[in-house]
Amino acid sequence: MSRATRATSQGGGTPAPRSAEAESVRRGTAYGFLAYLLWGAFPVYFAALKPAPPLEVLAHRVLWSLVLCVLILVAVGQTRWLVDMFRDGRRLLLLIAAGAFIATNWTVYLIAVMTGHVTEAALGYFLNPLVTVGLGVVVLGERLRPGQWAAVLVGLAAGVYLSIDYGSPPWISLTLAFSFAAYGLIKKRIGGSLSAIESLTGETVVMAPFVVGLLAWLTLTGQQTFTGHGAGHSLLLLSTGLATTLPLLLFAAAARRVPLVTIGLLQFITPVLQLMAGVLLLGEVLPASRWVGFGLVWVALIILSVDSIVSAGRSRRLARAAAGAAI
Repeated sequence: MSRATRATSQGGGTPAPRSAEAESVRRGTAYGFLAYLLWGAFPVYFAALKPAPPLEVLAHRVLWSLVLCVLILVAVGQTRWLVDMFRDGRRLLLLIAAGAFIATNWTVYLIAVMTGHVTEAALGYFLNPLVTVGLGVVVLGERLRPGQWAAVLVGLAAGVYLSIDYGSPPWISLTLAFSFAAYGLIKKRIGGSLSAIESLTGETVVMAPFVVGLLAWLTLTGQQTFTGHGAGHSLLLLSTGLATTLPLLLFAAAARRVPLVTIGLLQFITPVLQLMAGVLLLGEVLPASRWVGFGLVWVALIILSVDSIVSAGRSRRLARAAAGAAI
């Protein structure tokens, strides 16, 4: 009997490390599930923001996210890094690039949701893991395993099929997939030097001048809806800051506690829910031929997921073997 197990069985009060680790993983999985559940509900949430145009929703999303992030940083006494951010040219440039890509992603997503193209947006997030793998090869020079190559090739076949079925490339889906994959690549470059809340604060800080100008233009041209459409509509626009920040913080809490493979599997919750919302709640029609294209994408994702699980298991076995040899 191990020392930790003996202490627990004797009522020593100190739980076994394995039990504490399992509890942390369970809590992290719950955080991740909730984060992806909230992201999956975005189509219904953003559709409720009409008659606000997509650009106004984007501006409020950035502005109120920034306000909330700053309040959180002030509350925890972590505002010093904002001054340092403007002194670190490389980090500032990376945050500007990250802000540009996530702003593109948010704008296209809002346009898709508010113009009845939720299913195309969902396809973009199904394609995102495949695009991320492809960028890893092209930009970072990573080498793919056979399973990853198979997934990418099936994904390319799906892209060609859907382009033929649509009559043109699915630009909404591709833009969402590539912009988010590029955003993830830049975040990888930034590394762990910033927490999730600090990173979002930096990204919204660099976007703030543009969205303030955008709100001023919308007001001058009579296109803003923040006033004149009731208190409920104003509160919904104010809530975009919380809707943006809360799932991000839940995701960050999950990422610290669960294996990357688990995060990779949980991420499919969001596009599945978005697809269901588009078809079942928002009344979008998905032809049978389009389901075939989605099916090809799902086959690619299954291949990619199985490959990730097998690879992670192999890595754990090698790590245990190395640890055993070192004893």
